[in-house]
Amino acid sequence: MDELTKFAPRPTGAGEMFQLLRDGQPRTRSDLATTTGQSRSTIAARVDLLLASGLVSPAGEATSTGGRPPATFAFNPAARVVLAVDLGATHARLAVTDLAGTVLAEHGEQIAIGSGPHAVLERVVEIGELLLDKAERPARDLVSVGVGLPGPVEHSTGRPINPPIMPGWDDADVPGILSSHLRVPVLVDNDVNLMALGEHTSQWRDVDHLLFVKVATGIGAGVISDGSLRRGAQGAAGDIGHVAVPGVVDLPCRCGNSGCLEAIASGPAIAAALTEAGVPATTSADVVALVRAGDIDAGRAVRDAGRHIGGVLAACVSLLNPSVIVIGGQVAEAGEHLIAGIREVVYRRSLPLATQHLRIVASRTGATAGVLGASAMASEHVLSAAAIDALIT
Repeated sequence: MDELTKFAPRPTGAGEMFQLLRDGQPRTRSDLATTTGQSRSTIAARVDLLLASGLVSPAGEATSTGGRPPATFAFNPAARVVLAVDLGATHARLAVTDLAGTVLAEHGEQIAIGSGPHAVLERVVEIGELLLDKAERPARDLVSVGVGLPGPVEHSTGRPINPPIMPGWDDADVPGILSSHLRVPVLVDNDVNLMALGEHTSQWRDVDHLLFVKVATGIGAGVISDGSLRRGAQGAAGDIGHVAVPGVVDLPCRCGNSGCLEAIASGPAIAAALTEAGVPATTSADVVALVRAGDIDAGRAVRDAGRHIGGVLAACVSLLNPSVIVIGGQVAEAGEHLIAGIREVVYRRSLPLATQHLRIVASRTGATAGVLGASAMASEHVLSAAAIDALIT
């Protein structure tokens, strides 16, 4: 027996049984025995282990069919907390949540991602510690951290890989930096993946095939297929912002190529086009403000951007066949102009079978999508069967 095997957690079976309780529905020991086919003594032993961990707690008594009413048990998401971190090009949003994604304390502020990993992540640690205090939770209750970054991330290592808008972040050890301060596991993913996860887990849990599209400083997509987030071989799935758009080859993109969707339809690209047309704008927020103020040129420019995005999404619809496409990000806050342009092209260019039941809708979670997704990723890491068995042993 090697050393790793010698000290590896031994499966207790409690972790697998805990998965039955994660829906929050109270169950009796008899219910669990019926569902699993295991003996009552085995069930009793595993329930006792889960009760001792705090992740399962008594939930009252079931209706009696004669004799003493049996006790019920349910998942206790308040037993531990996670820190959810959503970092964008110019913003940071953080929240302490319980293990069901309920926000206990939150904070948002402007940042410059170009300040580099150490400056930004030191601020993340500061805010995280303040939020734990605000939520009145001791540091020992924190069990994991989830982080979303605005660039490509190798999910297995949590390191950004050549992120176009994150100078100084390439191959930065984000999990190592944060875990050295917070002393818990740190998981990192692309921000759009986490927005897709947050929207799916909180709003569309019954939808197995969903595409989340973020339109802001950059453009990207998160792919939910068969109910799970799909990252691709190196975590680069959904990078639609750097798909070439026919007819705009001369427009340079910050990725180094020309003619990318992001170079023509992102917030800064729309702002640049408006400025050239005599309507001063610099950022996505400027574009949104102009549209909301009723500026005709801005509304037309956003709808045109939607048409370009729709052209790329029409190919995605043929490839992935989602039943819902959710449009989020700051430019989506301009209202129906963007979505109208997207719908116009997707429904025209895609096959009727693929669009027969397809819905293209605005994000329901808005600015909180990334934080909710980071919370879901961090919680899943500590609630898997293997993680529960490790905790108990």
